[in-house]
Amino acid sequence: MEFKIAQKPPVNHRLYIISETEKINLVPGLSEEEINYVSSSFGKDLNMVTFNRFTYFQFIYLIKPKATEWQTREAYRKAGVEVQAVCNKFKIEDLIITNLSAKSDAAILLAEGISLSNYQFLKYRSEAKKQTNSLNKITFTKDSATVKEVNQLSIITNAVYKVRTLVNEPLSYLTAEQLSKEITSIGKEGGFKVTVFNKARIIKEGMGGLLSVNRGSIDPPTFTIMEYVPKKAINKKPLVLVGKGVVYDTGGLSLKPTPNSMDRMKSDMSGAALVTGAMYAIAQLQLPIHVIALVPATDNRPGENAYVPGDVVKMMSGATVEVLNTDAEGRMLLGDALHYAKRYKPELVFDFATLTGAASAAVGEHGIVCMGTAGEETKQALRESGFRQYERLVEYPLWDEYGDQIKSDIADIKNVGGATGGAITAGKFLEHFTDYPWMHFDIAGVSFNTSRKGYFPVGGTAFGLRMLLDFVSNMGKS
Repeated sequence: MEFKIAQKPPVNHRLYIISETEKINLVPGLSEEEINYVSSSFGKDLNMVTFNRFTYFQFIYLIKPKATEWQTREAYRKAGVEVQAVCNKFKIEDLIITNLSAKSDAAILLAEGISLSNYQFLKYRSEAKKQTNSLNKITFTKDSATVKEVNQLSIITNAVYKVRTLVNEPLSYLTAEQLSKEITSIGKEGGFKVTVFNKARIIKEGMGGLLSVNRGSIDPPTFTIMEYVPKKAINKKPLVLVGKGVVYDTGGLSLKPTPNSMDRMKSDMSGAALVTGAMYAIAQLQLPIHVIALVPATDNRPGENAYVPGDVVKMMSGATVEVLNTDAEGRMLLGDALHYAKRYKPELVFDFATLTGAASAAVGEHGIVCMGTAGEETKQALRESGFRQYERLVEYPLWDEYGDQIKSDIADIKNVGGATGGAITAGKFLEHFTDYPWMHFDIAGVSFNTSRKGYFPVGGTAFGLRMLLDFVSNMGKS
């Protein structure tokens, strides 16, 4: 998707945004009869009126303020979904947006909804050209958006697309080694450093959690390190992002059922994709934040010399883990990555993982379950970013009693905590490997769609990326 600002845009398909019916007369080219028609339509609770001018379409969209600012922002994005559908229905390639509303960023927000809903993954379609959306360019009139806003929208849209595409790739292409190659390529394009540890280096580092999960696979694991160092970083200690990179999860010997579970487990590396997209956007936006991202990656299969329930695994930290369920594999490799993060003496660490069905069952597709030891100021900033981007957070407690649930009779801890509090006991497991301010984001319920929902397509969603980028963009601001 291409975005630009035109001083004198050509006569083309045009969209006018208004927030009050009284502003209809500001839309150029309308006759008195048409103004009355638009007013009447909006009075019947319609939001968009379309005029076919034969050589171009003219759209007028009315969006009234909602109860809160964050709901109003989301209304503009959702309006973009409707506009995107109409544009592709009529094979419109280039749309010009003019903001006549009282909200200064209305055009950008609506264009964001258009661009997010315009994503397609057609790599494996034999008739991809025929099925490709026609809309490929959005132009803003000069007073409808700033150069900075348009640049940010372009970069963030590109990052979202990259995340979704990584998640949509099947294991037949995206093995752990291929994931590291994709990240390396994105690093070259985005402008950040990438280092990849192969299996020999992972063994040398003693990453027992990652290696135990990999024992059932014929494909080797990888551990990928990304780093972006700006010229004038405002943080003396780095922000570290950790993303779960299980490129496919069968559940191991604790085998998952195929329908409604294993059939979409190519998405179990959504956390890895999300932090990769974040690194791309942070570097491209040239944010003054030193950021490091870590991605432990493997598939989880029941073959070869697969680890089994009852095994005891020595983690990189030296802690021992009693494995009671091989489908609780993500926490095993994340434990190693969180311990590895200690060497950076980080200011803050975030991990993103499709970790538990319990999180998905609790809040569904409407938000992210989070928990952690970061300070209240950080948590409040994250909540605000979540509301602004409509990628909302629900914080769970990390009470000591949940830690009691993962105590083992034969090892330091066990990798499951029983039938209750599953999302939290998984978080308590991860907390065991941290000694820094940390937040865990369980994106199991939001990372992958089986049906289209608003501007989130079928497949990978990149849900949480815009929240994270909003937070990082505001780091250091009072």
